[in-house]
This record gives sequence, structure tokens and C-alpha cells, in this order.
Amino acid sequence: METRWLEDFLVLAETGSFTRSAELRHLTQPAFSRRIKALENWLGADLIDRTTWPTRLTPAGELLQEKARLLVGELSSTRSLLRGLQQADAATLTLAVPHTLSFGFVPRWLADEQATLGEVAWRLLAHNVHDAVIALTEGNADLLLCYHHPRHPVELPDSRYHGLRLGSETLQPFCRAEHGQALWQLPGSDGAPLPFLAYGPNAYFRRMVELIIERAPQPCLLQQRFETDMAEGLKAMVLEGHGVAFLPQSAVQRELAAGQLAAAGGEAWSLPMEIRVYRDARRELPQLDALWQGLAARYPAV
Repeated sequence: METRWLEDFLVLAETGSFTRSAELRHLTQPAFSRRIKALENWLGADLIDRTTWPTRLTPAGELLQEKARLLVGELSSTRSLLRGLQQADAATLTLAVPHTLSFGFVPRWLADEQATLGEVAWRLLAHNVHDAVIALTEGNADLLLCYHHPRHPVELPDSRYHGLRLGSETLQPFCRAEHGQALWQLPGSDGAPLPFLAYGPNAYFRRMVELIIERAPQPCLLQQRFETDMAEGLKAMVLEGHGVAFLPQSAVQRELAAGQLAAAGGEAWSLPMEIRVYRDARRELPQLDALWQGLAARYPAV
């Protein structure tokens, strides 16, 4: 059982709406419903009366609501107490970031911003995009680095979270190069579909790739050969010549310069995205405040 399931349930009990609760928890409604169902399965009892509308709690749900408030409150208090004991960590800031940004962007950004960031000790939490956002909203991270695109934004309320635009990234198809030429070029053909290396269904880049293909100037003919959530995993497969994958340009600069990779499609097959950083405005840490003030002087607000 995960404590976040109890937090989800308490939000649902408060709002009486799966849709509104999912928004407040920064989840899709299907994902939120699955977590409520997982809690019910773990408890062995129905918490929601699904025979009525609007949403109502069962007697078991009403009992759990009372107990869960106490339990979550105690856990939160205990966490705050333990954090207060960790004096050695007082100068450490925690950065939640998607895996892809952790490999390429973060090391360069920290190096470029050393004068602005000062002598900061960092703890890096590398997650998928969803869990990185949850780390910020649940207070387990001081900053969130993430991608942003208008069609698939990370939605954080402006009243609570402040954001800055740090730069941009472009997602583009690449494949192995031989004798300076790409082995394949999009869009492929009926008789020769391109071997395609795809992102898994839980990957943010999968949505971005679907958007590229949706906007493409002509139908894309692909035959999927491999799937993973990790861009670095796809890059390794591309380097071995297994097929075409959409990769962030920042992740392949060395391989392009060395002639190991080549673009498998031009600008019509690429997609620009923003790179953003967010903080919780209610989080009061002198070192975080000083750092944010320095960044805000250099980068535009979202």
C-alpha cells in the first residue's frame, strides 16, 4: 500500500469528483481511478458507492476517511521531524528531473550556471515526467526540471508554482550513419516500412512522437522493432543499426559530430519543446530563495 493512495482518497472524499480530484493530484482520470481501485483491492473493501451519483462514500469509506486523516497527518509530521534532524542536508537542494534531461542538460546547465547557482550541493531525483512532477507537488523536491509543449503541458497552478524558461529542445528522428549517409529516411514506403524504435506508453516522448507523426506532411510507414521508456536506451539501439528513433538533439551531439548518427528526417519531422524549471512558491528555504532570485534575473517567467 502506498501513502499516496490515502492522499488520493482524501482528496476524492473532499471533492466528491473523480475528475476534479485527478486534476488536483496532477493525474489523468484513468490513472487516478486505478489508484483508488488499488487502495480498495489492498483493503478488501469498496470505498466508493458506484451505484449512485454524485460520488458518495460507502460506510467503509467514511470510516477510512476519519482514520486516513489521522494517519496521513502523523506521517507528514514525522517526515517533517526527521527532515529537521538532518542538519547536514540543510544546504542540499533536491532537483527532480526526467531521465533524459538528467543525462545531457542537467550537467551542462549546472556548469553554465555555476556563478549564478553558487556553492550548492545537489541531490538528483531522476524519474519519468509524472513522478518528477509528483516529487515537487508532494514536497520531496525543491525544484522540477521538465519539458513543456502546449499540446502536452505540465499543468501546475500559477497561484502556487513559479516557473522559468531555461531553453529549448528539439525531438527529431535519427538513425545510424554509414559513409556519412543515413541508413533510412522518413517516411518509408509500403514495400519497405522503416524499422522503428519506439518509446513505451508511459514515456512523455511517446506523446511527442505521436504529435510529430500526426502533423507529418505525408503518412509515416513504420514497423516497430523495439520499445523502451528511456531515450538513452533507444540511442544505444540506433547506434547498433537497429532502426530509426526520435531523440532529443542534445542527446546525440557527440555522435553526430563523430559521424555515427545522421538525421532520418528534416524539419517537418521534428518538434521543438521548452525546458522549464519550477518551484513551489510556498517552500521557504533561504538557499532556494537566493538561487531562484538569481535564475529569475536571467530567464523569462512562464
